[in-house]
Amino acid sequence: MRSSDEQDEDDVVDLSTVTAWRIPAGRRNLALATGEAYVAGGTFLFSEPNPRLTGLVDLAALDWAPWEALPDGGLRIGATCTIAALQEAPWPTATARVVRAAADALLMSWKVQAAATVGGNVCLALPAGAMTSLTAALAGEAVVWTAGGEERREPISSFVSGVGTTTLAPGEVLRAVDVPAFALAAPTALRRISLAERGRSAAVVVGRRDPDAVVLTVTASTPRPVVLVLPPVPTAASVRAAVRGIADFPGWYSDPHGAPAWRAAMTELLALEVCDELAALTGGATGEAAR
Repeated sequence: MRSSDEQDEDDVVDLSTVTAWRIPAGRRNLALATGEAYVAGGTFLFSEPNPRLTGLVDLAALDWAPWEALPDGGLRIGATCTIAALQEAPWPTATARVVRAAADALLMSWKVQAAATVGGNVCLALPAGAMTSLTAALAGEAVVWTAGGEERREPISSFVSGVGTTTLAPGEVLRAVDVPAFALAAPTALRRISLAERGRSAAVVVGRRDPDAVVLTVTASTPRPVVLVLPPVPTAASVRAAVRGIADFPGWYSDPHGAPAWRAAMTELLALEVCDELAALTGGATGEAAR
């Protein structure tokens, strides 16, 4: 199986069992019938057979804004915002570079970036999902429409609960991801590694420097996002200890793209590099100096 971050525009298949494509008139029409599934960009949905599907409900038809400013200075990213549109949002300089790095980590052509969506990548809940990495690292909050017509909110770091699983209940839809103003203004850094030059991410570490802490978000090497909160000027020892604690929960992920022991070692190395970069960006002592 290939993930959306490896799919090329030619790697699509017909969903021969689908006989209906439904355009919802609004939120009240989003309830799924038996055999239906939601579709946004469809870059993953059409990349492999789905013989149980008989109908698709087009979320893109709801015409959600790709992004919009929030009253508190934060940014709302619509679930149907494409990867291409995401990079055009008014990101502060502090985060724009990391947004581009996350988009590039998906290893998709410009054609796929024009169709693949942020919400689709997050809801796939793949360990290597780069939009999960980005939005979790920016303290993103999932805005979920519930089946009862209400709304609930949850950090992306817990919304993605495991390999291919989220906390979405039947009838719920991811509407948007809200990124708070403080995260937008914070210095950030990203590191990733894979076994092959153009391979799926085996470990991703994104760091954010808040006034009172360094926050590291680990993905790809773990089955779900892991958020590590460190002191404002972490020592190498504190970084290593925090990363090694991942072995206790949720543990290291294993698949053909990396063995757990290697992923653990690479995550530790990337975390140290991220802390060094954040220290350099903020004019503090580097991790090397603190070792």
